[in-house]
Amino acid sequence: MVSMEIRKGEANAGPVRRGEKRPGDIERRARDSVARAIDIGRLDYERSRHLPRLIPVGPEEVADGSLLGRRSILAKLSRALRAERNRGRAGHWTYDLNRHIGLHQAYAAEQRLLKQSS
Repeated sequence: MVSMEIRKGEANAGPVRRGEKRPGDIERRARDSVARAIDIGRLDYERSRHLPRLIPVGPEEVADGSLLGRRSILAKLSRALRAERNRGRAGHWTYDLNRHIGLHQAYAAEQRLLKQSS
């Protein structure tokens, strides 16, 4: 006999066999996991250490904490994110999930710093 369970919080979900995954369940868990990683990395962000590993910036750009400097860094991060996203969607062999997450973390942290400084 197969044991069945009803999942809580899922309207009209019906019975699911133990260990069986619903369509979209793995994707949802993956999205949630990546979102948590981005949030945690945003809090641990150190501009001088992380930024030069993600995008081509010089020491003077990293040290520039002005409003214009932060906007410039955000624009570069945005372009790098777009390029990495396109590589991922295309299935290109150079796509790197860790770099993509790192770019998201840096972008979120820089946005937070921009909001705090303005």
